[in-house]
This record gives sequence, structure tokens and C-alpha cells, in this order.
Amino acid sequence: MARVIEIRTYQLRPGSGAAFHRTVVEESLPMLERWGVEVVAFGPSLDDDDRYYLVRAYPSLEDRQRSQDAFYGSDEWRDGPREAIVSKIERDISVVLPADSMSQGPDLAI
Repeated sequence: MARVIEIRTYQLRPGSGAAFHRTVVEESLPMLERWGVEVVAFGPSLDDDDRYYLVRAYPSLEDRQRSQDAFYGSDEWRDGPREAIVSKIERDISVVLPADSMSQGPDLAI
């Protein structure tokens, strides 16, 4: 399989959005960069500060799995921002799709 995009959304605990975003920007993103993870987009939802999204790209589905196993299994993650991140998440959903499908789809008149 070719390049893939992962779209992850989070429902955060009420009132935790600002602290979650701060931890992402100050700790998680620099760490992801050090681990070679391509973050395409991230941030709070426009309509709810306690909803958040993270979009990452990987060379393949297999690379995504290897990368996440290594990253989330690392001492740097477990001893670093893990607790500050996980403690603020009520639930999350991930969708993984081929990168080329991002340009496909119906033309919508909005």
C-alpha cells in the first residue's frame, strides 16, 4: 500500500482543551518530530475547545504500525508527556486512509 494518512480525533475531558493543546505543542510535537513522524495538521476544533484533531502521514500502513509501536512503547513517551495527554482524553477515534483519497470525492457546493 502507498502513503497513508491517519486522522485522529479526541473528545477531551471538559475544560482540559487548553492544557491539552499546550502539552501537544510544547512536548508531543517536538517529540514526534524527533521520531520522524510527519504531522500534517493538529489543533482544537473550531466549535469546541474540548475536541481536538491530529493528522499524521506515513509512507505505508506497515510503517505507521512500526512507527507507532516504537513511539508509544518508548521510555521517552511513557516517562514524558504520556500521562498529561492520556489523562485528558475521554475517547478517541482514528481513521486511516490512502493519501491519494484526500483529493478524491464529490465536489461539494457549500
